[in-house]
Amino acid sequence: MNTSAAVATVVVEARGISKSFPGVKALDRVDLVLRRGRLTALLGENGAGKSTLMNILAGVFPPDEGEIRLEGRPVRFANPREAREAGIAMIFQELNLVPQLTVAENIFLGREPCRGPGLVDYRRMNAEAAELLARLDLNVDPTTPVGRLRVGQQQVVEIAKALSTRARVIIMDEPTSALTRHEVEVLYRIIADLKRHGVALAYITHKLEELPHVADDVAVMRDGRMIGVAPLSELTPDEMIRMMVGREIPRQVGGRGRPMGEVVLRVEGLGLRHPTRAEDHLLKDITLEVRRGEVLGIFGLMGAGRTELLESLFGLHPDGLSGSVYLEGRPVRIRSPIEAIAHGLALAPEDRKAEGLILEMSVRENTSLACLGRLTRLGFVRSAAERQLVEQYLKQLRVKTPSLEQRVRNLSGGNQQKIILAKWLATHPRVLLLDEPTRGIDVHAKREIYELMDELARAGLAILVVSSEMPEILTVSDRIVVLCEGRKTAEFSRAEATEERLMAAALPRSDHGMSGPQPRPGGPGSAAG
Repeated sequence: MNTSAAVATVVVEARGISKSFPGVKALDRVDLVLRRGRLTALLGENGAGKSTLMNILAGVFPPDEGEIRLEGRPVRFANPREAREAGIAMIFQELNLVPQLTVAENIFLGREPCRGPGLVDYRRMNAEAAELLARLDLNVDPTTPVGRLRVGQQQVVEIAKALSTRARVIIMDEPTSALTRHEVEVLYRIIADLKRHGVALAYITHKLEELPHVADDVAVMRDGRMIGVAPLSELTPDEMIRMMVGREIPRQVGGRGRPMGEVVLRVEGLGLRHPTRAEDHLLKDITLEVRRGEVLGIFGLMGAGRTELLESLFGLHPDGLSGSVYLEGRPVRIRSPIEAIAHGLALAPEDRKAEGLILEMSVRENTSLACLGRLTRLGFVRSAAERQLVEQYLKQLRVKTPSLEQRVRNLSGGNQQKIILAKWLATHPRVLLLDEPTRGIDVHAKREIYELMDELARAGLAILVVSSEMPEILTVSDRIVVLCEGRKTAEFSRAEATEERLMAAALPRSDHGMSGPQPRPGGPGSAAG
């Protein structure tokens, strides 16, 4: 193909796109071209910048730098409506539907056909919706409220919504995450049809096995940058994984030579039913153990079940839980956080501001909150005992605060995280559950948290830590368990673990199609059966 013909196939082009959010540079001078009749698969770890780039193309928010060109003309969208009117539609991973409205009303929301001023032509709208649903092989009455559909069917409605705009560019963010096998096959057929009609497609996925069915080109992002773009035929799964994770890992000595004791926590066959889809599980048949003085890392991609695992152990999902939990060899049944605390478990949640702290309360009040029972007499808090306890843990964790009465909202992210750790250490836990403990804090504060984890483990605490950052998991963990779609897929010792092996185990795969390198059979690195 000559150069002019190649240029003519370009529908949308992103040039030098940069975007920052508080504390993080999400995109750094990223280029991307989407071509007529071709699907570009976007690959990368959590936080690589894929969804941010697509949200900019779809008008969700503007870039800080760079430009978007649509069929050669510069464009700038103030909102998603402007992007849709220009021919760019996005199917979001988080469904963007109104449960109380019908299927047809959701598909044509804001674009309802009218038969007069202010009069919606429902007959026409329902008929056009029925045609779209038939094309997508979804046997649902268009007058059905969307809230009555299961999640996979709602995802198909989102696809119908995008098709109804007759878009020139369609962006799909993890579109198969909630679909059945039949619905996935229908989606593949629809994608092939869209390509035949000249639509340019972008497709975010972690599932390498999907690529032979849909992708023409592959774009790999890492740490907010575009690492490379190539035709699918020129890349092997191993090469894609290396492009996704190819960083130098900031290893540190902490943890080496740390003595470990007996098993403190053992989980056997842990399962968690989905709260709204009876046939699905958020967790299925997970078995693991952690010893005194050990840091067990839990790694997985978005939706792998990492947070749900920690929350289940902490008693936050008692109704849908199955399997067995043992503490120091004795079976326990934990049905609430109060029971979890009584058994010696502590959870530092992922969202520290919404779930870990009461921002308007003081450093003193937040630190003593979980152990007030030990600090009260006749219903009154013993102020001297409280101050002594708080000062002890603030000193141990090297918290920087002008006073104990400082509102915790005014502390840095790193010091807020230390307050959460101080609160839970004051309960004298046997097992500490850490969910993304360094999210949103600076490099120096991260290193301090790593050092604290090492000190706590050396003091005999058993620690489970969830992190979506592979360098972090490899830095702090003695062993690493990998989850994928609610299942344990591999377990590695510190010596066995590499970024490539973790990513290969974290990527969804089937018995057929593409997959990355697998953990060797047998031994600690083998996949869990």
